[in-house]
Amino acid sequence: MRYFLLILTCLIVLSCQTEKKKQKPTWLIGKWERVNEKPNKRTFDFWDKYLTGIGFTLKDADTIFKEVMSIVELKDTLHLKVERVNKTPTLFKFTQQTDSSFVSENPENEFPKKIYYYKENGQLKCKISNNELSIDFVFNEINH
Repeated sequence: MRYFLLILTCLIVLSCQTEKKKQKPTWLIGKWERVNEKPNKRTFDFWDKYLTGIGFTLKDADTIFKEVMSIVELKDTLHLKVERVNKTPTLFKFTQQTDSSFVSENPENEFPKKIYYYKENGQLKCKISNNELSIDFVFNEINH
């Protein structure tokens, strides 16, 4: 009887546990250069082991765009946090995730409302969009 109660207690405890936390997208880690950029420009995404990234665009030797990104967890939900574009940081909540992709959304943001990052055939790809516009980014990893 004690053995039965012990097993029953274990089953109840296990069934009450919350859903397993989503894995953070460590496949972002690396130094990436955009291959579908306009002439005379070079765009990069650099992601470190803490899942903090810097995205920047160079025209000749001048930095013409820079953003800081990070994957953060708020209330058991992953978010893509984007800083240095707007006056305050913008959070994009993860709405879908697989082992090699995620979609993050912020319907209140003017552009983009949706950010889709995924890894495909060794390339890092990103699509940013709202209802009227979509921009695709294709990155190759920079060898060390």
